Amino acid sequence: MKQIKLFIELTRLKKPIGFMLLFWPCAWGLTLAYDFKNSLNNYFFFLILFFLGAILMRSAGCIVNDILDKEFDAKVFRTKNRPIASGKVSIKLGIFYSILCCFLALLVLLNFNSFTIILALGSMPLAFTYPLMKRFTYWPQLFLGITFNYGLILGWTAVNSKLEIIPILFYIGAIFWTLGYDTIYGYQDIKDDEIIGLKSTSIKFKGKAKEFLFACYTFVIIFFILGGFKMNFHFSYYILILIPFIHLFLYQIKKFDLNDPSSCLNAFKSNNLFGLIIFLNILVVKFL
Repeated sequence: MKQIKLFIELTRLKKPIGFMLLFWPCAWGLTLAYDFKNSLNNYFFFLILFFLGAILMRSAGCIVNDILDKEFDAKVFRTKNRPIASGKVSIKLGIFYSILCCFLALLVLLNFNSFTIILALGSMPLAFTYPLMKRFTYWPQLFLGITFNYGLILGWTAVNSKLEIIPILFYIGAIFWTLGYDTIYGYQDIKDDEIIGLKSTSIKFKGKAKEFLFACYTFVIIFFILGGFKMNFHFSYYILILIPFIHLFLYQIKKFDLNDPSSCLNAFKSNNLFGLIIFLNILVVKFL
């Protein structure tokens, strides 16, 4: 039971926000591509597969992150008690758990078409090198956005078996979304990160945080509107999409306090609601 609890702690299974933020882009891409005039069985099957894949890959990513950041995590108040940083779980056991999660994720992946499998395997180096980015660049959040939203492309190709401009437009918008919300998340550790020499957009834009977030979320709007236009969506899409963007601008940007870690965490977690609303918006207009 102790090992199970440590595994749950190591993979952050009690913090579903991480795998939900990985899952929503997958659901967006799948819903954008799916022809709902056909049977819904495949849609729900794919949706479940992407959900399982998000949990497994996020779990593997957390473990790899903790292994690579062991020395840094031990110096940060919020992360010093993580299983690997605190020595409760060995690096060797952590690697085993990570390989196990990846193997199970591969079993999930094999249910998709060959093009999607190839694209997904091609993203693996991105997924496991992200933790290193904060050592070399002030833009690790951008790298995370490229990695974390890759599922949007996979959701589209799982149905269409080819890549088009539409998912790319939504993908770029989603990258800016992650760039914004992970910058907010980074303000929880900014003092410790500055002391130990790590880099982030949170540090780079700490004097103009809200201006930076405003710019990021503006690009999200632009690319999601362009994507809707290319999809020939019903005009209701452009009305409904105002709801999640009001949330971004009037709640996240206005309410979060970069000097209050709990405020940053609450604003970050609220992106799960944003992901859900965008998903429902796309789902509604696909039936119109």
